[in-house]
Amino acid sequence: MIAVVDYDAGNLKSVEKAIGFLDRPVKVTKDYDEIMNASHLILPGVGHFGDAVENLRANNLDVAILDYIKTKKPFLGICIGMQLLFEESEESPGVLGLGIIKGKIKKFPQKEGFKVPHMGWNTISAKGRLFEGIVNNPYVYFVHSYYADAADGGVVSAKCSYIVDFAAAVEADNIFAVQFHPEKSSDVGLKILENFLKL
Repeated sequence: MIAVVDYDAGNLKSVEKAIGFLDRPVKVTKDYDEIMNASHLILPGVGHFGDAVENLRANNLDVAILDYIKTKKPFLGICIGMQLLFEESEESPGVLGLGIIKGKIKKFPQKEGFKVPHMGWNTISAKGRLFEGIVNNPYVYFVHSYYADAADGGVVSAKCSYIVDFAAAVEADNIFAVQFHPEKSSDVGLKILENFLKL
């Protein structure tokens, strides 16, 4: 079973539907045992960093996520689910993230001719296991005002350019995360999810 972490965030259902479209059993859950018994774990969501951290901790889901990652089974963070893996965010000063990946979430600076949030289709330069079989510089769908600045560039598996060059995806051992929304990125996004589920 594929488990999707239920922490009262938006966009959980669209991820569930995408996994179902790939004909894999999937469940949205906040149950510790169901999470630990899953073959793959996905932490999706949209929203505010501080609220997301509060919801995770209120349901002890931070513990479940950290324990699951220790099993070395595949884990995928999507959008705010990627940002939560980092140490902190400028969106919520003083609120600590999960700290699984070293670095900080930063707000896009203002730049003439660019709108924030970064919303819509953009190309990424990608490498790594999530992107096998995908042509160079695919288009994927973004909705975000904050971006990940990883302390170790070696974990960055995809980059995107919008106002600044930022980490569009990271990969570290069994941990994968993407800033864009694969469940909204048409055939390319489904291929990325399929690659994850094959791990």
